[in-house]
Amino acid sequence: MTTYTAAGPSLADVGTSAAAALGVPGFTDRLGIGPCRQVVVCLIDGLGWQSLLGHPEIAPRLTAMAGLPIRAVFPTTTPVGLGSLGTGLLPGAHGLVGASFRYPETGELLTPLHWGGDPVPVAVQPETTVFESVARSGIRMTSVSPAAYRESGLTRAVLRGADYAPADDVAARVAAVTSILAAGEPSYTYVYWPELDRIGHEFGVDSGAWRKALARADMLVGRLLDELVPGSAMVVTADHGMIDCPAEERISLDDDPLLMAGVERIAGEPRARHIYLAVDAVEDVQAAWRAILGDRATVLTRTELVDGGYFGPVDGDLADRIGDLMAIARGNTLLASHFDATVSRLLGQHGGLTSAEVDIPALVQQVG
Repeated sequence: MTTYTAAGPSLADVGTSAAAALGVPGFTDRLGIGPCRQVVVCLIDGLGWQSLLGHPEIAPRLTAMAGLPIRAVFPTTTPVGLGSLGTGLLPGAHGLVGASFRYPETGELLTPLHWGGDPVPVAVQPETTVFESVARSGIRMTSVSPAAYRESGLTRAVLRGADYAPADDVAARVAAVTSILAAGEPSYTYVYWPELDRIGHEFGVDSGAWRKALARADMLVGRLLDELVPGSAMVVTADHGMIDCPAEERISLDDDPLLMAGVERIAGEPRARHIYLAVDAVEDVQAAWRAILGDRATVLTRTELVDGGYFGPVDGDLADRIGDLMAIARGNTLLASHFDATVSRLLGQHGGLTSAEVDIPALVQQVG
């Protein structure tokens, strides 16, 4: 049986550690932030540990911070990661199991990054968020993120409970955080920075454009660090890393009739595909995919994924969101599909289980 063990702290421990550092009951500080009065958690989308360590000259403020790598959750993609940051739960418990997945209550595919109000976010993810627990404890809870995400389904599903401070550039984010810290009251401030991921997708990791984007992320972090006051702490993390998948490493799933035999829908993303079947022949379809993809992907049944711990403990009511099969790309393989043709053409990718995708930073700085 193939297993996936997320040893040590993961992204699911970041938000809960920040809450514990503030004294919110019911949480544990697994990151070792230490007691403080104000916490800033900055998530830089797409910042892998390996990529960060390779560029101390571009990111001097980030690389000077104390910290170690932790693990992203699987699949290594933004909605799944934000689900774990926001709820403190692994994906099998919060139920966001991919960049897209089948929502059994309607039979339709749900794509969390393009989610409005249908299906109702709290119905998809009803568990109490860390943000809600922090706010209910009397601590000021704020999300500093792009204005466009304020009413998104993803925000309302896994990041609800915070006052929303819209901010679309570095200056606006720094101003919002400065104001909160200056007020002096106990506070948890979440800051989201999406640019590095977008640049990495389009131009590739370590491209000239990516390096410039990393420098801007470092500038944001540096300016936030400069605003910390006595009794405050800052944590910098990410939702996943990223690798390049050149054109020669792409497999067009939909164009192979042997792969598509018995398949009703393909979802997920190009490095972690949910495969929903139209026939009751899981083992036969799995055998066909394994034979065709060979060592370019790991193909597992839902039972193997659950028993192997890939999603953490899986709530029985949520298990059917996971594909009958999943194909997890190895190496730099990209499993392209017409379902998400635009995404499938991008150079930078994530979702899989390479160390470049899984290892993410957990950097901490506290001001005494």
